[in-house]
Amino acid sequence: MGEPGFLVTGDRAGGRSWCLRRVGMSAGWLLLEDGREVTVGRGFGVTYQLVSKICPLMISRNHCVLKQNPEGQWTITDNKSLNGVWLNRQRLEPLRVYSIHKGDYIQLGVPLENKENAEYEYEVTEEDWATIYPCLSPKNDQMIEKNKGLRTKRKFSLDELEGPGAEGPSNLKSKINKVSYESGQSVKSQGKGEVASIPSENLNPKLAALEPNKKTTGPPIYPGFPKVTEAQQKASNSSASQSSLQLFKVTMSRILKLKIQMQEKQEAVRNVKKQTQKGNSKKIVKMEQELQDLQSQLCAEQAQQQARVEQLEKTFQEEEQHLQDLEIVQGEEDLKEQLAQALQEHRALMEELNRSKKDFEAIIQAKNKELEQTKEEKEKMQAQKEEVLSHMNDVLENELQCIICSEYFVEAVTLNCAHSFCSYCISEWMKRKIECPICRKNIESKTYSLVLDNCINKMVDNLSSEVKERRIVLIRERKAKRLS
Repeated sequence: MGEPGFLVTGDRAGGRSWCLRRVGMSAGWLLLEDGREVTVGRGFGVTYQLVSKICPLMISRNHCVLKQNPEGQWTITDNKSLNGVWLNRQRLEPLRVYSIHKGDYIQLGVPLENKENAEYEYEVTEEDWATIYPCLSPKNDQMIEKNKGLRTKRKFSLDELEGPGAEGPSNLKSKINKVSYESGQSVKSQGKGEVASIPSENLNPKLAALEPNKKTTGPPIYPGFPKVTEAQQKASNSSASQSSLQLFKVTMSRILKLKIQMQEKQEAVRNVKKQTQKGNSKKIVKMEQELQDLQSQLCAEQAQQQARVEQLEKTFQEEEQHLQDLEIVQGEEDLKEQLAQALQEHRALMEELNRSKKDFEAIIQAKNKELEQTKEEKEKMQAQKEEVLSHMNDVLENELQCIICSEYFVEAVTLNCAHSFCSYCISEWMKRKIECPICRKNIESKTYSLVLDNCINKMVDNLSSEVKERRIVLIRERKAKRLS
Protein backbone atom coordinates (compact mmCIF):
# COMPACT_ATOMS: atom_id res chain seq x y z
CA MET A 1 0.00 0.00 0.00
CA GLY A 2 2.40 2.68 -1.27
CA GLU A 3 5.47 3.79 0.64
CA PRO A 4 5.81 2.37 4.16
CA GLY A 5 6.31 5.72 5.89
CA PHE A 6 3.52 7.50 7.73
CA LEU A 7 1.55 10.18 5.91
CA VAL A 8 2.29 13.28 7.99
CA THR A 9 1.39 16.74 6.78
CA GLY A 10 4.45 18.83 5.94
CA ASP A 11 5.10 22.48 6.58
CA ARG A 12 3.13 24.74 4.23
CA ALA A 13 6.10 27.15 4.14
CA GLY A 14 8.28 24.27 2.89
CA GLY A 15 6.24 24.27 -0.31
CA ARG A 16 4.86 20.67 -0.15
CA SER A 17 1.54 19.35 1.20
CA TRP A 18 -0.37 16.09 1.31
CA CYS A 19 -3.63 15.67 -0.59
CA LEU A 20 -6.01 13.24 -2.28
CA ARG A 21 -5.34 13.69 -6.00
CA ARG A 22 -8.40 12.87 -8.13
CA VAL A 23 -7.46 10.24 -10.71
CA GLY A 24 -7.53 11.45 -14.29
CA MET A 25 -8.61 15.01 -13.47
CA SER A 26 -6.85 18.31 -12.79
CA ALA A 27 -9.58 19.50 -10.40
CA GLY A 28 -11.47 18.28 -7.35
CA TRP A 29 -8.38 17.48 -5.25
CA LEU A 30 -8.88 17.23 -1.45
CA LEU A 31 -6.29 18.94 0.78
CA LEU A 32 -5.26 17.20 4.03
CA GLU A 33 -4.46 20.01 6.48
CA ASP A 34 -2.36 19.34 9.54
CA GLY A 35 -4.34 19.12 12.77
CA ARG A 36 -7.75 19.31 11.08
CA GLU A 37 -10.41 16.66 10.57
CA VAL A 38 -11.53 16.33 6.95
CA THR A 39 -15.08 15.11 6.33
CA VAL A 40 -16.40 14.18 2.89
CA GLY A 41 -20.05 13.79 1.84
CA ARG A 42 -22.94 15.43 0.08
CA GLY A 43 -24.43 17.07 3.18
CA PHE A 44 -23.97 20.67 4.29
CA GLY A 45 -21.93 20.04 7.45
CA VAL A 46 -18.86 18.44 5.80
CA THR A 47 -15.48 19.84 4.80
CA TYR A 48 -15.78 18.86 1.13
CA GLN A 49 -19.23 18.48 -0.38
CA LEU A 50 -19.36 15.98 -3.28
CA VAL A 51 -22.60 16.12 -5.30
CA SER A 52 -22.66 13.48 -8.06
CA LYS A 53 -24.18 14.64 -11.34
CA ILE A 54 -24.63 11.06 -12.57
CA CYS A 55 -26.13 9.42 -9.47
CA PRO A 56 -27.10 11.86 -6.66
CA LEU A 57 -27.34 9.08 -4.05
CA MET A 58 -23.86 7.66 -4.78
CA ILE A 59 -22.24 9.75 -2.00
CA SER A 60 -23.89 9.70 1.45
CA ARG A 61 -24.49 12.82 3.53
CA ASN A 62 -21.43 12.11 5.74
CA HIS A 63 -19.59 9.53 3.66
CA CYS A 64 -16.16 9.27 5.32
CA VAL A 65 -13.77 10.99 7.74
CA LEU A 66 -10.03 11.57 7.35
CA LYS A 67 -8.02 12.63 10.44
CA GLN A 68 -4.64 12.23 12.11
CA ASN A 69 -4.00 9.88 15.02
CA PRO A 70 -1.86 10.97 18.01
CA GLU A 71 1.31 9.89 16.15
CA GLY A 72 0.44 12.24 13.25
CA GLN A 73 -0.49 9.46 10.83
CA TRP A 74 -3.52 10.07 8.56
CA THR A 75 -6.41 7.60 8.80
CA ILE A 76 -9.72 7.06 6.98
CA THR A 77 -13.04 5.85 8.39
CA ASP A 78 -16.20 4.78 6.55
CA ASN A 79 -19.06 6.59 8.31
CA LYS A 80 -21.71 3.95 7.46
CA SER A 81 -21.89 5.15 3.87
CA LEU A 82 -24.44 3.58 1.53
CA ASN A 83 -22.06 2.67 -1.32
CA GLY A 84 -18.92 2.25 0.78
CA VAL A 85 -15.30 3.38 0.87
CA TRP A 86 -12.63 1.34 -0.94
CA LEU A 87 -8.92 1.35 -0.05
CA ASN A 88 -6.69 -0.29 -2.67
CA ARG A 89 -9.73 -2.12 -4.15
CA GLN A 90 -10.76 -3.47 -0.72
CA ARG A 91 -13.98 -2.24 0.90
CA LEU A 92 -13.59 -0.86 4.41
CA GLU A 93 -15.72 -1.94 7.31
CA PRO A 94 -17.97 0.85 8.62
CA LEU A 95 -16.72 2.87 11.62
CA ARG A 96 -13.34 1.11 11.59
CA VAL A 97 -10.15 3.22 11.39
CA TYR A 98 -7.66 2.39 8.61
CA SER A 99 -4.21 3.95 8.10
CA ILE A 100 -3.40 5.41 4.70
CA HIS A 101 0.02 5.87 3.10
CA LYS A 102 1.51 7.68 0.16
CA GLY A 103 0.46 6.06 -3.15
CA ASP A 104 -2.68 4.42 -1.72
CA TYR A 105 -5.79 4.28 -3.94
CA ILE A 106 -9.09 5.49 -2.42
CA GLN A 107 -12.49 5.02 -4.06
CA LEU A 108 -15.78 6.56 -2.87
CA GLY A 109 -18.87 4.72 -4.09
CA VAL A 110 -19.10 2.03 -6.76
CA PRO A 111 -18.92 2.12 -10.60
CA LEU A 112 -22.18 2.29 -12.51
CA GLU A 113 -23.30 -0.59 -14.72
CA ASN A 114 -22.03 0.91 -18.00
CA LYS A 115 -18.70 2.19 -16.60
CA GLU A 116 -15.51 0.49 -15.44
CA ASN A 117 -14.38 3.05 -12.85
CA ALA A 118 -16.18 4.92 -10.10
CA GLU A 119 -16.86 8.65 -10.36
CA TYR A 120 -14.76 9.58 -7.33
CA GLU A 121 -11.33 7.91 -7.33
CA TYR A 122 -8.31 9.42 -5.51
CA GLU A 123 -4.61 8.73 -4.98
CA VAL A 124 -2.79 9.73 -1.79
CA THR A 125 0.16 11.88 -2.82
CA GLU A 126 2.51 14.71 -1.75
CA GLU A 127 2.84 17.64 -4.15
CA ASP A 128 4.13 21.19 -4.25
CA TRP A 129 1.71 23.79 -2.95
CA ALA A 130 1.87 25.60 -6.30
CA THR A 131 0.74 22.41 -8.04
CA ILE A 132 -2.02 21.59 -5.55
CA TYR A 133 -3.63 25.00 -5.14
CA PRO A 134 -5.13 25.39 -8.68
CA CYS A 135 -6.62 21.88 -8.51
CA LEU A 136 -8.19 22.00 -5.03
CA SER A 137 -11.90 21.41 -4.59
CA PRO A 138 -13.76 24.31 -2.86
CA LYS A 139 -14.75 23.72 0.70
CA ASN A 140 -18.36 23.49 1.83
CA ASP A 141 -18.45 26.99 3.36
CA GLN A 142 -17.47 28.41 -0.05
CA MET A 143 -20.29 26.53 -1.74
CA ILE A 144 -23.19 27.63 0.54
CA GLU A 145 -24.10 30.75 -1.42
CA LYS A 146 -23.73 28.87 -4.71
CA ASN A 147 -26.05 26.11 -3.52
CA LYS A 148 -28.66 28.69 -2.43
CA GLY A 149 -28.68 30.21 -5.90
CA LEU A 150 -28.85 26.74 -7.45
CA ARG A 151 -31.90 25.81 -5.37
CA THR A 152 -33.63 29.04 -6.43
CA LYS A 153 -32.96 28.22 -10.07
CA ARG A 154 -34.33 24.73 -9.55
CA LYS A 155 -37.58 26.12 -8.18
CA PHE A 156 -37.98 28.43 -11.15
CA SER A 157 -37.25 25.61 -13.60
CA LEU A 158 -39.87 23.40 -11.95
CA ASP A 159 -42.45 26.21 -12.14
CA GLU A 160 -41.68 26.70 -15.82
CA LEU A 161 -42.04 22.99 -16.51
CA GLU A 162 -45.41 22.88 -14.76
CA GLY A 163 -46.66 26.03 -16.56
CA PRO A 164 -48.77 26.13 -19.72
CA GLY A 165 -45.76 26.95 -21.89
CA ALA A 166 -44.46 23.40 -21.84
CA GLU A 167 -45.54 21.53 -24.85
CA GLY A 168 -45.18 17.82 -25.51
CA PRO A 169 -44.77 15.88 -28.71
CA SER A 170 -48.46 14.95 -28.87
CA ASN A 171 -48.96 16.62 -32.24
CA LEU A 172 -45.92 15.07 -33.90
CA LYS A 173 -47.90 12.32 -35.56
CA SER A 174 -50.33 14.80 -37.04
CA LYS A 175 -47.39 16.78 -38.43
CA ILE A 176 -45.94 13.68 -40.03
CA ASN A 177 -49.28 12.65 -41.51
CA LYS A 178 -49.62 15.97 -43.33
CA VAL A 179 -47.30 14.75 -46.09
CA SER A 180 -48.73 11.80 -48.03
CA TYR A 181 -47.70 10.23 -51.27
CA GLU A 182 -49.68 7.92 -53.50
CA SER A 183 -47.43 5.79 -55.66
CA GLY A 184 -48.67 4.47 -58.99
CA GLN A 185 -47.39 1.56 -60.97
CA SER A 186 -43.75 0.83 -60.13
CA VAL A 187 -41.29 0.93 -63.01
CA LYS A 188 -38.07 -0.90 -62.25
CA SER A 189 -34.87 0.33 -63.84
CA GLN A 190 -31.90 -1.95 -64.55
CA GLY A 191 -29.42 0.84 -65.15
CA LYS A 192 -29.04 4.43 -66.29
CA GLY A 193 -31.25 5.07 -69.29
CA GLU A 194 -32.74 1.55 -69.30
CA VAL A 195 -36.34 0.78 -68.55
CA ALA A 196 -37.55 -2.67 -67.57
CA SER A 197 -40.15 -4.55 -69.53
CA ILE A 198 -43.69 -3.18 -69.20
CA PRO A 199 -46.82 -5.25 -69.88
CA SER A 200 -48.47 -4.47 -73.18
CA GLU A 201 -51.79 -3.56 -71.56
CA ASN A 202 -50.05 -0.70 -69.72
CA LEU A 203 -48.43 0.67 -72.88
CA ASN A 204 -49.80 3.28 -75.23
CA PRO A 205 -52.21 1.78 -77.78
CA LYS A 206 -49.99 3.17 -80.52
CA LEU A 207 -47.07 1.10 -79.22
CA ALA A 208 -49.22 -2.01 -79.05
CA ALA A 209 -50.04 -1.59 -82.75
CA LEU A 210 -46.41 -2.43 -83.53
CA GLU A 211 -46.99 -6.11 -82.79
CA PRO A 212 -47.94 -8.09 -85.94
CA ASN A 213 -51.20 -9.99 -86.13
CA LYS A 214 -50.40 -13.55 -85.16
CA LYS A 215 -53.63 -14.96 -86.69
CA THR A 216 -52.86 -13.85 -90.26
CA THR A 217 -50.65 -16.00 -92.46
CA GLY A 218 -48.16 -14.94 -95.11
CA PRO A 219 -46.07 -11.81 -95.08
CA PRO A 220 -46.84 -9.22 -92.40
CA ILE A 221 -49.26 -6.43 -93.22
CA TYR A 222 -48.20 -2.99 -91.98
CA PRO A 223 -50.92 -0.46 -91.31
CA GLY A 224 -49.42 2.47 -93.23
CA PHE A 225 -48.63 0.66 -96.53
CA PRO A 226 -50.02 2.44 -99.71
CA LYS A 227 -52.16 -0.30 -101.29
CA VAL A 228 -53.37 1.88 -104.26
CA THR A 229 -49.85 2.47 -105.60
CA GLU A 230 -49.04 -1.23 -105.31
CA ALA A 231 -52.21 -2.17 -107.28
CA GLN A 232 -51.33 0.30 -110.04
CA GLN A 233 -47.81 -1.10 -110.31
CA LYS A 234 -49.13 -4.66 -110.47
CA ALA A 235 -51.68 -3.68 -113.17
CA SER A 236 -49.00 -2.06 -115.39
CA ASN A 237 -46.67 -5.02 -114.92
CA SER A 238 -49.48 -7.51 -115.77
CA SER A 239 -50.40 -5.63 -118.98
CA ALA A 240 -46.77 -5.71 -120.16
CA SER A 241 -46.61 -9.42 -119.40
CA GLN A 242 -49.80 -10.08 -121.38
CA SER A 243 -48.46 -8.25 -124.48
CA SER A 244 -45.23 -10.25 -124.29
CA LEU A 245 -47.21 -13.47 -124.06
CA GLN A 246 -49.32 -12.55 -127.09
CA LEU A 247 -46.15 -11.77 -129.08
CA PHE A 248 -44.71 -15.08 -128.01
CA LYS A 249 -47.85 -16.93 -129.20
CA VAL A 250 -47.73 -15.22 -132.63
CA THR A 251 -44.07 -16.13 -133.03
CA MET A 252 -44.73 -19.74 -132.08
CA SER A 253 -47.56 -19.97 -134.66
CA ARG A 254 -45.26 -18.59 -137.38
CA ILE A 255 -42.59 -21.13 -136.45
CA LEU A 256 -45.14 -23.93 -136.73
CA LYS A 257 -46.26 -22.71 -140.14
CA LEU A 258 -42.62 -22.56 -141.34
CA LYS A 259 -42.01 -26.07 -140.14
CA ILE A 260 -45.09 -27.31 -142.02
CA GLN A 261 -44.02 -25.51 -145.19
CA MET A 262 -40.52 -26.94 -144.88
CA GLN A 263 -41.86 -30.46 -144.43
CA GLU A 264 -44.14 -30.03 -147.46
CA LYS A 265 -41.22 -28.70 -149.50
CA GLN A 266 -39.05 -31.64 -148.48
CA GLU A 267 -41.81 -34.07 -149.41
CA ALA A 268 -42.20 -32.37 -152.81
CA VAL A 269 -38.42 -32.53 -153.42
CA ARG A 270 -38.43 -36.26 -152.68
CA ASN A 271 -41.35 -36.86 -155.00
CA VAL A 272 -39.72 -34.93 -157.78
CA LYS A 273 -36.48 -36.88 -157.32
CA LYS A 274 -38.37 -40.13 -157.51
CA GLN A 275 -40.30 -39.17 -160.59
CA THR A 276 -37.46 -37.73 -162.59
CA GLN A 277 -34.18 -39.15 -161.61
CA LYS A 278 -32.68 -37.70 -164.68
CA GLY A 279 -34.94 -34.65 -165.01
CA ASN A 280 -34.29 -31.00 -165.11
CA SER A 281 -31.43 -30.24 -162.78
CA LYS A 282 -32.27 -26.55 -162.63
CA LYS A 283 -35.69 -27.24 -161.15
CA ILE A 284 -34.14 -29.46 -158.51
CA VAL A 285 -31.54 -26.88 -157.63
CA LYS A 286 -34.21 -24.21 -157.35
CA MET A 287 -36.31 -26.32 -155.03
CA GLU A 288 -33.25 -27.14 -152.88
CA GLN A 289 -32.46 -23.45 -152.71
CA GLU A 290 -35.99 -22.69 -151.61
CA LEU A 291 -35.66 -25.44 -148.99
CA GLN A 292 -32.45 -23.94 -147.65
CA ASP A 293 -34.07 -20.52 -147.47
CA LEU A 294 -36.93 -21.96 -145.51
CA GLN A 295 -34.52 -23.73 -143.15
CA SER A 296 -32.45 -20.57 -142.61
CA GLN A 297 -35.62 -18.55 -142.02
CA LEU A 298 -36.79 -21.18 -139.53
CA CYS A 299 -33.46 -21.09 -137.68
CA ALA A 300 -33.57 -17.30 -137.53
CA GLU A 301 -37.10 -17.36 -136.23
CA GLN A 302 -36.11 -19.95 -133.60
CA ALA A 303 -33.06 -17.91 -132.48
CA GLN A 304 -35.16 -14.76 -132.33
CA GLN A 305 -37.81 -16.56 -130.36
CA GLN A 306 -35.20 -17.98 -127.95
CA ALA A 307 -33.82 -14.50 -127.35
CA ARG A 308 -37.32 -13.17 -126.72
CA VAL A 309 -37.99 -15.97 -124.25
CA GLU A 310 -34.79 -15.23 -122.36
CA GLN A 311 -35.59 -11.53 -122.31
CA LEU A 312 -39.07 -12.24 -121.06
CA GLU A 313 -37.75 -14.46 -118.24
CA LYS A 314 -35.22 -11.79 -117.32
CA THR A 315 -37.96 -9.16 -117.32
CA PHE A 316 -40.12 -11.34 -115.07
CA GLN A 317 -37.22 -11.84 -112.63
CA GLU A 318 -36.44 -8.13 -112.54
CA GLU A 319 -40.07 -7.22 -111.98
CA GLU A 320 -40.38 -9.76 -109.21
CA GLN A 321 -37.18 -8.51 -107.57
CA HIS A 322 -38.36 -4.93 -107.94
CA LEU A 323 -41.64 -5.73 -106.24
CA GLN A 324 -39.83 -7.45 -103.40
CA ASP A 325 -37.49 -4.47 -102.98
CA LEU A 326 -40.45 -2.10 -102.96
CA GLU A 327 -42.18 -4.14 -100.29
CA ILE A 328 -39.02 -4.28 -98.15
CA VAL A 329 -38.30 -0.54 -98.50
CA GLN A 330 -41.89 0.38 -97.78
CA GLY A 331 -41.96 -1.94 -94.76
CA GLU A 332 -38.67 -0.50 -93.44
CA GLU A 333 -39.93 3.05 -93.79
CA ASP A 334 -43.15 2.23 -91.96
CA LEU A 335 -41.19 0.43 -89.26
CA LYS A 336 -38.83 3.40 -88.90
CA GLU A 337 -41.77 5.76 -88.50
CA GLN A 338 -43.37 3.52 -85.88
CA LEU A 339 -40.06 3.11 -84.04
CA ALA A 340 -39.51 6.89 -84.06
CA GLN A 341 -42.98 7.39 -82.64
CA ALA A 342 -42.38 4.71 -80.00
CA LEU A 343 -39.04 6.32 -79.09
CA GLN A 344 -40.72 9.71 -78.68
CA GLU A 345 -43.38 8.23 -76.41
CA HIS A 346 -40.66 6.39 -74.49
CA ARG A 347 -38.80 9.68 -73.91
CA ALA A 348 -42.01 11.32 -72.72
CA LEU A 349 -42.54 8.41 -70.32
CA MET A 350 -38.97 8.72 -69.01
CA GLU A 351 -39.41 12.46 -68.43
CA GLU A 352 -42.60 11.79 -66.49
CA LEU A 353 -40.82 9.12 -64.44
CA ASN A 354 -37.96 11.53 -63.68
CA ARG A 355 -40.43 14.17 -62.51
CA SER A 356 -42.14 11.60 -60.31
CA LYS A 357 -38.75 10.55 -58.93
CA LYS A 358 -37.85 14.14 -58.06
CA ASP A 359 -41.21 14.65 -56.35
CA PHE A 360 -40.75 11.43 -54.41
CA GLU A 361 -37.23 12.44 -53.32
CA ALA A 362 -38.54 15.83 -52.19
CA ILE A 363 -41.23 14.12 -50.10
CA ILE A 364 -38.66 11.74 -48.59
CA GLN A 365 -36.40 14.66 -47.67
CA ALA A 366 -39.33 16.46 -46.05
CA LYS A 367 -40.22 13.36 -44.04
CA ASN A 368 -36.59 12.85 -42.98
CA LYS A 369 -36.44 16.46 -41.84
CA GLU A 370 -39.61 16.01 -39.80
CA LEU A 371 -38.25 12.80 -38.29
CA GLU A 372 -35.05 14.61 -37.29
CA GLN A 373 -37.07 17.38 -35.69
CA THR A 374 -39.17 14.78 -33.89
CA LYS A 375 -36.02 13.05 -32.65
CA GLU A 376 -34.56 16.33 -31.38
CA GLU A 377 -37.78 17.18 -29.57
CA LYS A 378 -37.89 13.70 -28.07
CA GLU A 379 -34.31 14.00 -26.83
CA LYS A 380 -35.09 17.44 -25.39
CA MET A 381 -38.15 16.07 -23.55
CA GLN A 382 -36.08 13.14 -22.26
CA ALA A 383 -33.44 15.52 -20.93
CA GLN A 384 -36.13 17.63 -19.26
CA LYS A 385 -37.65 14.48 -17.77
CA GLU A 386 -34.30 13.35 -16.39
CA GLU A 387 -33.70 16.80 -14.94
CA VAL A 388 -37.11 16.77 -13.26
CA LEU A 389 -36.47 13.29 -11.85
CA SER A 390 -33.09 14.44 -10.56
CA HIS A 391 -34.70 17.43 -8.86
CA MET A 392 -37.43 15.21 -7.44
CA ASN A 393 -34.88 12.73 -6.10
CA ASP A 394 -33.01 15.59 -4.46
CA VAL A 395 -36.23 16.91 -2.93
CA LEU A 396 -37.27 13.46 -1.72
CA GLU A 397 -33.84 12.84 -0.36
CA ASN A 398 -33.81 16.08 1.61
CA GLU A 399 -37.40 15.90 2.82
CA LEU A 400 -37.94 12.17 3.47
CA GLN A 401 -34.88 11.44 5.61
CA CYS A 402 -34.76 11.47 9.35
CA ILE A 403 -32.42 14.17 10.64
CA ILE A 404 -31.45 11.98 13.60
CA CYS A 405 -30.29 8.82 11.75
CA SER A 406 -29.85 10.25 8.19
CA GLU A 407 -31.94 7.37 6.81
CA TYR A 408 -35.31 7.25 5.11
CA PHE A 409 -38.18 7.37 7.60
CA VAL A 410 -38.98 4.03 9.26
CA GLU A 411 -42.49 4.22 10.73
CA ALA A 412 -42.65 7.98 10.22
CA VAL A 413 -44.02 10.01 13.17
CA THR A 414 -45.11 13.67 12.89
CA LEU A 415 -44.90 15.85 16.03
CA ASN A 416 -47.17 18.66 17.04
CA CYS A 417 -44.66 21.11 15.48
CA ALA A 418 -45.15 19.36 12.04
CA HIS A 419 -41.61 17.91 11.92
CA SER A 420 -41.29 14.18 11.12
CA PHE A 421 -38.85 11.59 12.47
CA CYS A 422 -38.49 7.82 12.70
CA SER A 423 -40.61 6.42 15.51
CA TYR A 424 -37.60 4.66 17.06
CA CYS A 425 -35.32 7.70 16.73
CA ILE A 426 -37.70 10.19 18.35
CA SER A 427 -38.45 7.72 21.12
CA GLU A 428 -34.75 7.41 21.92
CA TRP A 429 -34.41 11.21 21.70
CA MET A 430 -37.26 11.78 24.12
CA LYS A 431 -35.48 9.69 26.71
CA ARG A 432 -33.01 12.57 26.96
CA LYS A 433 -35.02 15.64 25.92
CA ILE A 434 -38.71 16.36 25.52
CA GLU A 435 -38.25 18.89 22.73
CA CYS A 436 -38.11 18.79 18.92
CA PRO A 437 -34.54 18.27 17.62
CA ILE A 438 -35.15 20.86 14.92
CA CYS A 439 -37.24 23.72 16.33
CA ARG A 440 -36.75 22.94 20.07
CA LYS A 441 -40.46 23.12 20.82
CA ASN A 442 -41.88 20.90 23.53
CA ILE A 443 -43.19 17.60 22.24
CA GLU A 444 -46.86 17.31 23.09
CA SER A 445 -48.08 14.70 20.59
CA LYS A 446 -46.89 12.13 18.03
CA THR A 447 -48.89 11.04 14.99
CA TYR A 448 -48.00 8.12 12.69
CA SER A 449 -47.92 9.13 9.03
CA LEU A 450 -49.00 6.27 6.78
CA VAL A 451 -48.72 8.50 3.70
CA LEU A 452 -44.98 9.05 4.28
CA ASP A 453 -44.43 5.33 4.91
CA ASN A 454 -46.20 4.33 1.69
CA CYS A 455 -44.36 6.97 -0.34
CA ILE A 456 -40.97 5.91 1.02
CA ASN A 457 -41.69 2.20 0.45
CA LYS A 458 -42.61 2.83 -3.20
CA MET A 459 -39.52 4.97 -3.69
CA VAL A 460 -37.23 2.35 -2.13
CA ASP A 461 -38.70 -0.33 -4.44
CA ASN A 462 -37.20 1.58 -7.39
CA LEU A 463 -33.73 1.88 -5.81
CA SER A 464 -30.88 -0.62 -5.80
CA SER A 465 -31.05 -3.97 -4.01
CA GLU A 466 -28.34 -2.82 -1.59
CA VAL A 467 -30.54 0.04 -0.38
CA LYS A 468 -33.47 -2.36 0.04
CA GLU A 469 -31.39 -4.83 2.07
CA ARG A 470 -29.98 -2.03 4.21
CA ARG A 471 -33.51 -0.79 5.01
CA ILE A 472 -34.72 -4.32 5.87
CA VAL A 473 -31.75 -4.85 8.21
CA LEU A 474 -32.37 -1.46 9.86
CA ILE A 475 -36.06 -2.29 10.45
CA ARG A 476 -35.13 -5.68 11.97
CA GLU A 477 -32.53 -4.12 14.27
CA ARG A 478 -34.97 -1.53 15.57
CA LYS A 479 -37.69 -4.11 16.16
CA ALA A 480 -35.19 -6.26 18.05
CA LYS A 481 -34.13 -3.28 20.22
CA ARG A 482 -37.77 -2.50 21.02
CA LEU A 483 -38.47 -6.07 22.09
CA SER A 484 -35.36 -6.16 24.23
